[in-house]
Amino acid sequence: MAEPIAVLAIAIDAAIGWPAALYARIGHPVGGFARLIGAAEARWNDPRTSFATRRAAGVLTMTVVVGVAVVIALALDVVLRMLLGSSAWVAIALLAAPGLAIRSLHDHVVPVAHALGASDLQTARDRVGMIVGRDVASLDEAGVARAAIESLAESVCDGVVAPLFWLLVAGLPGLWAYKAINTADSLIGHREERWRAFGWAAARTDDLANLIPARLSGVLLCVAGLGGWQTMWRDAGNHASPNAGWPEAAMAGALGLRLAGPIAYDGVSVAKPYIGDGRADATAADLRAALGIYRRACVLLFVIAGGIAWAL
Repeated sequence: MAEPIAVLAIAIDAAIGWPAALYARIGHPVGGFARLIGAAEARWNDPRTSFATRRAAGVLTMTVVVGVAVVIALALDVVLRMLLGSSAWVAIALLAAPGLAIRSLHDHVVPVAHALGASDLQTARDRVGMIVGRDVASLDEAGVARAAIESLAESVCDGVVAPLFWLLVAGLPGLWAYKAINTADSLIGHREERWRAFGWAAARTDDLANLIPARLSGVLLCVAGLGGWQTMWRDAGNHASPNAGWPEAAMAGALGLRLAGPIAYDGVSVAKPYIGDGRADATAADLRAALGIYRRACVLLFVIAGGIAWAL
């Protein structure tokens, strides 16, 4: 029954996303994970304790956060099926849709493309700064376009393919367990000294949860982009993440670009290998093309999920 739930969840998220009025009133469900993780870090990530103690605290944090997500989602799933019977799948899809980021990702990247198209570099920097962690103040047009394309490609996995994958594999609890894991990784799964021990479990769990979805994301982008296979197979391993390189390399190959490379975080330059061997300077047109590939990839997902639901 997960297949029709996935189809409807895709349609709901693509059509309306998480409405701004709803966000203003109650926030977003992942905000609950963020608050829980933040409270755990404030209480348990004490730099005065040993590395092993902080790592164990991080493992406990992940156990609690993922456990809470699974228990709540499972309880809602069971109650809805008891109350609504065969019609419960519609309500479950409504609860699954906020776990996707199809509309949100699109709506965050489009303003960057519009600003670049209008030659408004400062607005483009401001907009891309909302979706990337690197320093954006000194980025030129090519740097802004490249940052947006890289973020879009990587987020195909985190925001679209992986949640759907876990929805299909483990139902509503699987989707929200993944969102808890991914939220934890984004908040504490970093290599800086503050999080190296406490965030270890979050980072490793996220790597495992994205292992298959990341590769599926790369394949999906190659199909939607009508190319990029060679670059994906060759350069996916150039990324520091064992997973993010797959969709990013696929996008680089499909667009004929060279992505990644050296970037700056908090004023510190970080040397990173390049992904792709195409043009070094991305443009607003490339970003629009990347958005086109993204839209086609989402349509493909809808068709695939619909085909599976129909066949079963």
